[in-house]
Amino acid sequence: MSSMRLVIFPVLSLFATVLLFAQQDSRPVGVILTKTLDQSDAILLQLKQGMNFSVLAKEHSMDPSAQDGGYVGSSGTEHLDAHLRDAADRLQPGQYSGAISVPSGFAVVTIFRKAPETRDLDAEKIASIPTDKPVRQSINVAGMSEEDAIFEEYSKRDGWNLDLHEPCTIRKESHLAAVAKMQTLLAAAQNGSGPRPVPIEIMRSHVALAQLFAFVGDLDSSIREWSSAYQIAQANVPGAIPYMQEALGVSYLHRAGIENGVMRDSGAIDIFPPVDPTAHYGRTEDSQKAIQYFLSFLDVAPSDLQVRWLLNLAYSTLGQYPAGVPVRYLISPIVFQSRQNIGRFTDVARETGLNVFAAAGGVIVDDFDNDGFLDVITSSVDLCDSMHYFHNNGNGTFSDRTIEAGLSNQLGALNMIQADYNNDGCMDILMLRGGWEFPIRKSLLRNNCNGTFTDVTRDAGLASGKLAPTQTAVWADVDNDGFLDLFVGNENAPGQLFHNKGDGTFEDISHAAGIDKVGFTKAVVSADYDKDGYPDFYVSNYGGAHILYHNNGDLTFTDVARQAGVQAPFLSFSTWFFDFDNDGWPDLFVTSYHSFTVDQVMRSYLKLPVSAETLKLYRNLHDGTFADVTTEVGLDKVFMPMGSNFGDVDNDGFLDVYLGMGQPSFADLMPHVLLRNDAGKSFVDITASSGTGELHKGHGIAFADLDRSGHEDIVAEIGGSVPGDKHAMRVFRNRSSENDWINLRLIGVKTNREALGAEIKLTVTDDASRPRTIFRTVGQSSSFGANPVEQHIGLGPHAVINSIDIFWPTSRTHQHFENVAVRQYLQIKEFASIYLKLDRPPVQPSSHVAENR
Repeated sequence: MSSMRLVIFPVLSLFATVLLFAQQDSRPVGVILTKTLDQSDAILLQLKQGMNFSVLAKEHSMDPSAQDGGYVGSSGTEHLDAHLRDAADRLQPGQYSGAISVPSGFAVVTIFRKAPETRDLDAEKIASIPTDKPVRQSINVAGMSEEDAIFEEYSKRDGWNLDLHEPCTIRKESHLAAVAKMQTLLAAAQNGSGPRPVPIEIMRSHVALAQLFAFVGDLDSSIREWSSAYQIAQANVPGAIPYMQEALGVSYLHRAGIENGVMRDSGAIDIFPPVDPTAHYGRTEDSQKAIQYFLSFLDVAPSDLQVRWLLNLAYSTLGQYPAGVPVRYLISPIVFQSRQNIGRFTDVARETGLNVFAAAGGVIVDDFDNDGFLDVITSSVDLCDSMHYFHNNGNGTFSDRTIEAGLSNQLGALNMIQADYNNDGCMDILMLRGGWEFPIRKSLLRNNCNGTFTDVTRDAGLASGKLAPTQTAVWADVDNDGFLDLFVGNENAPGQLFHNKGDGTFEDISHAAGIDKVGFTKAVVSADYDKDGYPDFYVSNYGGAHILYHNNGDLTFTDVARQAGVQAPFLSFSTWFFDFDNDGWPDLFVTSYHSFTVDQVMRSYLKLPVSAETLKLYRNLHDGTFADVTTEVGLDKVFMPMGSNFGDVDNDGFLDVYLGMGQPSFADLMPHVLLRNDAGKSFVDITASSGTGELHKGHGIAFADLDRSGHEDIVAEIGGSVPGDKHAMRVFRNRSSENDWINLRLIGVKTNREALGAEIKLTVTDDASRPRTIFRTVGQSSSFGANPVEQHIGLGPHAVINSIDIFWPTSRTHQHFENVAVRQYLQIKEFASIYLKLDRPPVQPSSHVAENR
């Protein structure tokens, strides 16, 4: 089985590997990366028939360089992976290699006769993004790439990815077949019934089997296989010993979490820095074994920051951080201290009934049954898991109504977004599938306004075109006709713009609109960044220049990202528009995302030089361009955020940021980060003081006032990318501030019913004594996690609202209200001269919730 070949040592993506080790003696290198050998063989046949290498790379390569025709920069080959180096060194310009096995699949390498022009960032700019020094990449213990390769090769019927149950069946069957085959191969090697493989091949087979068991969470079997591989390494492959030590340490630490129940009910032990220094695991054997392996690793490489960090975490599970950590390896809690304190949050997920246990997924918080209470909907990337619909009972608890709502058959979505696409006053749901993996159909779920939903994807016209993996989409009324249109960002496939025809159906106008560029798209968001009355789109690509689609007002778009200065970071994930400085213009936040981040994150905490891109914050300059103010506001740090979002946790009128951390490997454990916006001038890390530093993987993030207390809570869907890394969600209850607030629910009449794109301006006087303005736009939210459409707006201390002004994009009308009282919930309808005060009393918790507090 070709997909079972496993390279033991972690390496960077082909794209990053070439660039990170650029040499003076350089040649223009190209790469086409595929998951399977058969795919590479098909490409080689087309090359032999005269097809252009760059064209094939753009069409078929899964490396981030695909959008640039496979061009990964001009580089020497001295520090490439040995197989790639040997192949490239033998090539003359215009020649190409055969299929080369690499950790993530199979590669074909070429030396271009002339470096092709990249479409956006030029070669010099691309080459300047990474470092010219080696970067420590995270060890991969999770089995995701192995399982996906097996899944790709497994026999499937035509149309398998249109039936949401069939991917689940394929996943189960392919996993069992792969495990059985690997066990048979190992048994044959052990009893001598077949050709006697060399020790390194046997070791690799044990590692492959360990990864397969890790994927499904069978840590007992996984550790057994890692241990067998370690014994072989000690006897025959000494160079692999450090890798095996780290893998075993990570595996034992992960099993310790499972055995001690932190995956299903985290409690304080899962928060870093420790909320309760005395909290520790009851069963300590696995943590102690992890410590032994990490110490053995560090005996040889004492400065390795990733293993030092994991060692500190292992001691933390024993209640021995920081005092018990060997001084030479201690990462001091001082580096995590908060300079500001707005109060501590409390996790109430379990007692409120929001106890979903799932893999990575999305989260939406909104009122789906129009009863005035905010409901919570979650999804899971696990192909066999359904979404969950949690109805708010109005007493501090939630009930799982997934089955009653007709949603139990909606399986395996990495992300979701909501919208009232048909203007019937009931919020609908779009589910997005296949991100990072393979194409599976999306689902448009129409809210029937009676507590149930119907899958109308095909009838609505959203099933057109070739399926592509996706996890991101955004709703916007691109032509201001009062109906919400849909832009879907795909991976290595054209973006899709679906125009709402106003009758419940959509028409794909992507090509005619000029919005169908190809990229490995991880995020799409919308805002009228230049205030011309039409919503624009921003596209974040992983491994390529980003796109800013300017809306020309005639159902066409022009990419102006280069001119606007918003093409970076080159490797990125989630993004959003928000007005961080309250000047009335939407600014742009973009996260960086790297496969080698733990080392770099620790360097950021320790204030050491980093060798990777940081977050990016672009301030809108009001002239169609943006300024990079990342360093100016203190965001020039490397994190590894996946899900992330914004809200106002202290009701001061400035929008704060919460980053959910993680990557697929069990080794990638970093505390989530809460960044307080300090009056639009800087962002301050208040994770430690707020107690929100959840250690396990964070995906969908939402800010919402769940209990109508006047404070925005943080709802975080927690869980890794594989079934063996599932986790309970977090609901961080916020009681941090006594500042004033107002909550506005806008209802469109000529503008779309949801009021998406409507702009709000509040003029407020508070303890600062002089009037100030606060701006919000309805619908702006992160690309990975969905806040409610209603607008919770912090006002500051002892506030007086002098005026509220609203601009409606379709009718282009304004509303003006004066002397509005604070701390109330208002409904404002387009064209109305008065507003409606809504009855939203604070939730009175049930006796069960009160007892658990």
